[in-house]
Amino acid sequence: MRTRTGKPTLAIVGAGLGGLTVAATLRRAGFDVRVYEQARRFARVGAGIQMMPNSVKVLRAIGIEARVRGTSFQPYSHLNRVWDTGEVLRELPMPEDLFGAPYLCMHRGDLHEALVASLPSGVIELQKTLVGLDKRDGQVTLAFADGSSARADLVIGADGVHSTVRHLIIGPDEPIHRGRIAYRAIFPSALMGGIDVGPSRTKWWGIDRHLVIYYTKPDRSEIYVITSVPEPAEWVRRESWSTTGDVHELRAAYDGFHPDVRAVLDACPSCHKWAILEREPLPTWSAGRVVLLGDACHPMTPYMAQGAATAMEDAAVLTRCLAESEGDDIDGAFARYEAHRKPRTSRIQRISSANTWMKGGTEDTSWLYGYDAWQVPLTAPAPEPAAHPSPTSHP
Repeated sequence: MRTRTGKPTLAIVGAGLGGLTVAATLRRAGFDVRVYEQARRFARVGAGIQMMPNSVKVLRAIGIEARVRGTSFQPYSHLNRVWDTGEVLRELPMPEDLFGAPYLCMHRGDLHEALVASLPSGVIELQKTLVGLDKRDGQVTLAFADGSSARADLVIGADGVHSTVRHLIIGPDEPIHRGRIAYRAIFPSALMGGIDVGPSRTKWWGIDRHLVIYYTKPDRSEIYVITSVPEPAEWVRRESWSTTGDVHELRAAYDGFHPDVRAVLDACPSCHKWAILEREPLPTWSAGRVVLLGDACHPMTPYMAQGAATAMEDAAVLTRCLAESEGDDIDGAFARYEAHRKPRTSRIQRISSANTWMKGGTEDTSWLYGYDAWQVPLTAPAPEPAAHPSPTSHP
């Protein structure tokens, strides 16, 4: 089933940001790919997303950086402030030349649309819910809930935190519930009545909760809020991105916060609410001709804005490993991919779970934001930062 170039064909399960990115990177490397997505249509999820320089470098290589820039807000800095006084804990200016790419804040839907547009029509198939994988004769057959099937030489599971592919090749596992939920809201900044939240992405650090605010459009016409607050574990089990939240509960959760925060929440017309779930790092990311990517193998909290970013890095590194093997040493390509990526993603998972990143101090950030998945040597695991102190709190 190999193409005329002799390269293996690939089936990608999941058309989220990671799945679409790996489809684009593989196509640019000359591979034949198909993407299978369970949704009936793509919905414009009401959420913002931060693209750090390390992820923008991946977007640059697949040719969509200019489009994404045109719909994004470029913050002056990472700004971290105390919840009530507004005291600056740490600020990191993010000029484009600092890490070789811009820092962009955008609507998640704009990024998803740009990735979809980077792929030819027919590459993505919707309403394809995976129910089985059959590995035999050097190929994999994918079975879908509608009774259809597809065959490919290799399968990439990019189907998120509730990955069916992971379940099929590694076995069932339960997400970790740490009793925290997130409210999110995105709304026209005109509702702020002329109040400007400033040129930076600001994280307000409370005692046991936090809140992040930033614009998502270059003209500052749209504003995004995302939070993390304690919540009883019984609600956490109802994890869903589409659950409607109570904006009055959201405002009450941040009673006493700085007036700048209160102004944003008072203007917020509605919100959604979802559980923050985690999983322990997996012992392996592949089984035979099936490999995992992004949240399917290393889901993490949103506290470092690296969930989508690390999935995009995965896409670039996996593509490089497959391209360099010329499709002849699949086991070796998957092993190199995992050996390089696992130390970095596991480290980010731990720091993100602790929720101490950029809270203060002067720790080096270049290992994270300066990483270039297209250029870093793959002969060894990704360089890790210096030892990070174990946190004693989880704000």
